[in-house]
Amino acid sequence: MSKVKISLVFSLTAIVVLALYAQQEDRQPLTAVDATVTDHGESLVEQGRQIFRFDTFGDQDFWGGVLGLHQAIEGAKLGGVGPGVSPATALAVGLKVDQDALPLSLVQQIQADQVNLNDPAVTLALLKLNAVVGLTGFFKRDGTLQSVGIQCALCHSTVDNAFAPGIGHRLDGWANRDLNVGAIIGLSPNLQPVADILDVNVPTVKTVLSSWGPGKFDAELFMDGRAFRPDGKSAATLLPPAFGLVGVNLHTYTGWGSVPYWNAFVANLEMHGKGTFSDARLDDPVKFPVAARNRFGHVQNQTDLISSKLGALQAYQLAIVAPAPPKGSFDAAAASRGEALFNSKAQCSTCHADSAKTEPGWNMHTASEVCIDDFQASRSPDDRYRTTPLNGLWTHTKGGFYHDGRFPTLLDVVNHYDSCKNLGLAGQEKNDLVEYLKSLPNTP
Repeated sequence: MSKVKISLVFSLTAIVVLALYAQQEDRQPLTAVDATVTDHGESLVEQGRQIFRFDTFGDQDFWGGVLGLHQAIEGAKLGGVGPGVSPATALAVGLKVDQDALPLSLVQQIQADQVNLNDPAVTLALLKLNAVVGLTGFFKRDGTLQSVGIQCALCHSTVDNAFAPGIGHRLDGWANRDLNVGAIIGLSPNLQPVADILDVNVPTVKTVLSSWGPGKFDAELFMDGRAFRPDGKSAATLLPPAFGLVGVNLHTYTGWGSVPYWNAFVANLEMHGKGTFSDARLDDPVKFPVAARNRFGHVQNQTDLISSKLGALQAYQLAIVAPAPPKGSFDAAAASRGEALFNSKAQCSTCHADSAKTEPGWNMHTASEVCIDDFQASRSPDDRYRTTPLNGLWTHTKGGFYHDGRFPTLLDVVNHYDSCKNLGLAGQEKNDLVEYLKSLPNTP
């Protein structure tokens, strides 16, 4: 090597060393206040994780104490009613099992085919281990099931199937598009309280529940009682993911409110936990007849098991990042071209802006702006649809896209906007856009 080249190498090395040294010098030690903020943030996230995964907010008094769902789970042979719910049945309706909650001995028995997955007693054993994602069993001293409660994780977590289909490590924040919420609720031996809230009979309640299907839930049913669309299809919407929400304003397909607002709404009015909830908008007897009649905008329990947990729950949800797509799951070259189209000719970034892929500020649009009907929007206070964040789309392709799954594929979504906005996209451009959407979040 020439002296000139050696000199150049040493010079460049010296520059790098000096730059690194300067960076170290610029890093000031945390002050006591800074350290307190950091510790508080970490503590909140961990508290929120436990709340998201395991807190029932006292809702077992409704699901077990009122509806008697626990009786249907244990079955007549174990002191309940009906045939009971075996692990095979539970997995078939989309419930998931946390592999990490299983003791090694049970794992080995399952692997050796020594566990009867058609026996409801095994389901009770899994509940005792706290291994059923989003579901908690409450047991009497004699080991029989006394009640059952649900958590946020029931709808907004799944597993990676590392052990077997439906059994694996938790994936918090992922939409469980296998979960048949209606079928699970429909097992309850006493649906009369639900019928009373809706002012209908029990057979009607069962018809509504059976119309939802896997991956769907109708959060507005207890507000307006509008169980079916004008075209006769179910009014239920797809379960959305609960990841990638940092920087996102409003927390549902149709707005309603922020992350802590919606958590309070769901914990009180959908999960039927015991807390405090206030929203005078629900007093409207025309728009929200069911909610107005039942005073759902003015919930107040003497013992509030929800409100103090909303901050930590929000912190955890905001900390759940949208997962990067698996390697090789999209065409990188096409995705690069699609990104350029996304930010130019396709006009996607006019709404799906910045890293959050939704507008900062008021990210709401009328139905006519997105060229669809206003049925679901009309069930919300503002009669609008939110610009849905796009990161992690690859995790919830099952069930279709948009709030109700009306577009089976991403290409169908692109075709819709090509027509709606008169974009004039060519076939290859549409495919490139799809590959880009599959690549989100496209982390380096």
